[in-house]
Amino acid sequence: MEGEFAEVVQFLGTTAMFQLGLMQGPSGERIPTDMISARQTINMLEILERKTRGNLTAGEAKLLEEVLFELRMSFVELEKRAAKQSR
Repeated sequence: MEGEFAEVVQFLGTTAMFQLGLMQGPSGERIPTDMISARQTINMLEILERKTRGNLTAGEAKLLEEVLFELRMSFVELEKRAAKQSR
């Protein structure tokens, strides 16, 4: 079961990274940033975190925490860059 949970977290994390434009497509192409979809995917992970609190193994909880931290930091950084460019 732990492996299945990790797969879900990693899938959503990877999806958000693509949406943030931080990963290349399968052929090495640049994928355009989609901040709205990235925010929605991060929100899904946050909901997953809230709904599973107290029911995860230490490894599952740590994975989810780390993925959310990285995504949140990346999201904020990209928002800052976009704000600077729009000035």
